Amino acid sequence: MKDIFSIKGKVIVITGGGNGIGQNLSVNMAHEGAYVYSIDIKFQKTKKNKFLIEENCDITDFKKFEKLCNKIFKKHKKIDVLINCAGISLAEQKPNKIYPMEKWISTLNVNLTAAFNCSQVVINYMIKNSTGSIINITSIAAEQGFPRNPAYSASKGGLKILSKSLAKDWGRFGIRVNNLGPGFIKTDITKQRYNNEKTRKQREELTLLRRWGEKDDLLGPCIFLSSDASKFMTGQDLYIDGGWLTNSGIE
Repeated sequence: MKDIFSIKGKVIVITGGGNGIGQNLSVNMAHEGAYVYSIDIKFQKTKKNKFLIEENCDITDFKKFEKLCNKIFKKHKKIDVLINCAGISLAEQKPNKIYPMEKWISTLNVNLTAAFNCSQVVINYMIKNSTGSIINITSIAAEQGFPRNPAYSASKGGLKILSKSLAKDWGRFGIRVNNLGPGFIKTDITKQRYNNEKTRKQREELTLLRRWGEKDDLLGPCIFLSSDASKFMTGQDLYIDGGWLTNSGIE
């Protein structure tokens, strides 16, 4: 039982691994001895680690991602974990303006359709070993509407239900699919709101722990969902939001 949370030797594919939450997960999970394949179209500089492999790939290019996973499987004979972390947020900055169709299409292509395609590819390899964990990074926006960004909320809500559908279809093959939903985490996507003192404090006051999340706050839950510690858990939503969704707003 002492190694129940170990991810040492596991082969983990992380989309959106070039920056933000995905980069932090990639670096730290590799530090724990997992073979981490960090997938993105560009990368911020990271410390060299023999367990961390960075691969340039646009995940909306289904065929290219498929070839990459085939290469990974040929080398390791397994893919243990897929973390669908890639995501974009294209809010409309002007109040009372109709949300543009091009932003809707772009957001759903990355946040939902690509996650579906990546999962379909990896499931093919997980079936061969009758085991695997897919972790979809959703959001508190999967539960609540946020202003001027209907595409983001729709994509994350769709991803939440997609996970449950995949969990139902593939559980009999030993494949687990769960959602990890961050609250307000300090990243490049949220830096504009964090740097605005008014919005930063508003969100702190609505969070039970009275602070914004750090990227490291998601590491432990991801290790849990990747490890044998969660081997009987599937189709579930795990929110790392400091109590945002629980807070009724009434003191």
